[in-house]
Amino acid sequence: MSETKEDPAIYLKALGEAGEGPHNLAEAALMLSLLDQPQAALAPYRAHLDEIAHYAREEAKLLTSALDMARMLSALMVGRYSYDGDRYTYDEPQNANLMSVIDRRRGLPVTLGILYIHAARAAGCGAEGLNSPGHFLMRLSFRSGEALVDPFNGGVTLDREKLGTPPRMGGLNVDDPRIADPVSDIEVLLRLQNNLKTRATQLGEHGRALDIAKRMVLIGSRRVDLWLELARLQEGAGSLGAAKRAYETALALSKPGELSLNEAALALHALKRRLN
Repeated sequence: MSETKEDPAIYLKALGEAGEGPHNLAEAALMLSLLDQPQAALAPYRAHLDEIAHYAREEAKLLTSALDMARMLSALMVGRYSYDGDRYTYDEPQNANLMSVIDRRRGLPVTLGILYIHAARAAGCGAEGLNSPGHFLMRLSFRSGEALVDPFNGGVTLDREKLGTPPRMGGLNVDDPRIADPVSDIEVLLRLQNNLKTRATQLGEHGRALDIAKRMVLIGSRRVDLWLELARLQEGAGSLGAAKRAYETALALSKPGELSLNEAALALHALKRRLN
């Protein structure tokens, strides 16, 4: 029997409307991948995720600390499944596509982090991404303890004071006070997509960047900055009617006193002058 095709846009829109999470991060990342690979069958990838969850649950039964949990996840993801960071073709878009990462067992820190979070939560462990600029890290909470984990470098556990020692993490500012702040599941997914949008913009692939921006407002539908970015890209592409609607949405979401309110109002006024 053939697999029934799902509409990832419907799934992602509902996800965004549901709030910041927690969500099924791995399933959401699969749906984002499906937008780029609409003919792909989801069943094998879901089966792989189910297998990871099964082994994580089994291995977690006798664990007594967050550090034990971190070591178990590393053994599972690296030892059993050979997941690791892609250091040689880091900037390739496939590293931000969960289907491709599962196929290749290589990916970006945030994509691998989604897999680690999936395994950790299946094992009954609290897991969340951190606001670590330049390099995605995650925190595990288990048995009243915590562990800081780097999914890109084999799931190694880290001390904040030693983040500047090997394995080196390019772009990570260890003095940034945000480094240990948790982020929502929606923010993790937006970070994943922002990698794709940034690379498309750098390559001058403006149509691709616009497509990614449209996805980002699906899952971050309440975020003014995403609507402003979408409006700018639509305006740049000559889609003035769509840009007007995006600016209007940004204006409606802005709160009194916020800079975005003036920004959206001024941009909308300028655009209306072009349309008249």
